[in-house]
Amino acid sequence: MSITFPPHADFYGIYDDLLPAEYEIVMTWRRFLETEVQPIINDYWDRGEFPMQLIPKMGALIADTIGKGQPHLPKLSPLGWGILALELGRGDPSVSTFFGVHVRLCMTSIYRFGSDAQKERWLPAMMRMEKIGSWALTEPLVGSATAKGMMTTARQDGDYWVLNGEKKWSGNASFADVNVIWAKREDTGAVNGFLVERNMPGYEVTPLLGKIAKRAVNNVVISLKECVVPESNRLPNCHSFRDVAGQIDDGRAGVAWEAVGIAMGAYEAALRYSLQREQFGKPIAAFQLTQAKLANMLGNVTAMQGMMLQLARYTAKHGRATPERASLAKMFCTEKMRETVAIARALLGGNGILLEHNVARLFADAEAVYSYEGSHDMQMLIVGRAITGHSAFI
Repeated sequence: MSITFPPHADFYGIYDDLLPAEYEIVMTWRRFLETEVQPIINDYWDRGEFPMQLIPKMGALIADTIGKGQPHLPKLSPLGWGILALELGRGDPSVSTFFGVHVRLCMTSIYRFGSDAQKERWLPAMMRMEKIGSWALTEPLVGSATAKGMMTTARQDGDYWVLNGEKKWSGNASFADVNVIWAKREDTGAVNGFLVERNMPGYEVTPLLGKIAKRAVNNVVISLKECVVPESNRLPNCHSFRDVAGQIDDGRAGVAWEAVGIAMGAYEAALRYSLQREQFGKPIAAFQLTQAKLANMLGNVTAMQGMMLQLARYTAKHGRATPERASLAKMFCTEKMRETVAIARALLGGNGILLEHNVARLFADAEAVYSYEGSHDMQMLIVGRAITGHSAFI
């Protein structure tokens, strides 16, 4: 299954390691992203709006490709899931975030920690994207220290729970049907998850405005004021933050794959531009400095792909990526992504700040990916703790 993608972003052929069925899934999503998303996304990004008309189409794609008619998402191989995340990042980071929040965070929380009744109620409709999910952990005053510093509380009152606090950044929450809210129990201090449904009393969302990255994502601040949630909406199989941390580790690997896709997209856009843009009577691709920039970008992309391929192999063998391995991937790939999109933006000169050439959007969106699901500095310290035995942050 040897394939070469013009303009050769898969230089060492990591797609060759996909199973045939996974390859078909990836290509189906690539065609969707190239034909349905990329022609319209710059306009929506500029307006700060999400293209809602894409949601039913993505739901049909999940059911027809990943789901195969099952009531929940089956397991693709770690490489299959990874390259799908890569394609979403390459296609558009805002759409990637929508998909990741809905599937990787909200649906996965229900699948991992939910009761049979919760799974039956939510997962089939969510897989078809007839119901949309969100996920809320980070708070206005607590980011990296959430494990011990969470301020949102849950108080049991008979067959109900009363939630109080605030959450920040939750994608999709302005229109989601259900939001996984993580809160600290007042009686035990343990972190539990709750399925807070739209229009529940005491649950309010306020849009986050003024963003310079992932502008098509509907990020919000969530306010919980005596929000009453029935016991039947508590995720019964999450007992502490340690359970949530395992999901976060998987999420960080997914973000690393997204970073690879963003770098690939920037490299491809820069290469196309350099082959079309003429100065001094020839394409700028014919100049040495342009070729040096392209070679550096391709080197970054290939190194990132190689790291993530090996992480996928490790995950397949051992069942999961360890926290330090997920953090190293997130740290390295987001740093190289940031470097790559900066080179691409510079290669385009003044045109590099215009949305019409696609690099500007990826350049801006990379800043969010560099920081979310654990900042770059925190990833370095997690890796540092693993290799030295000394924690520099707690």
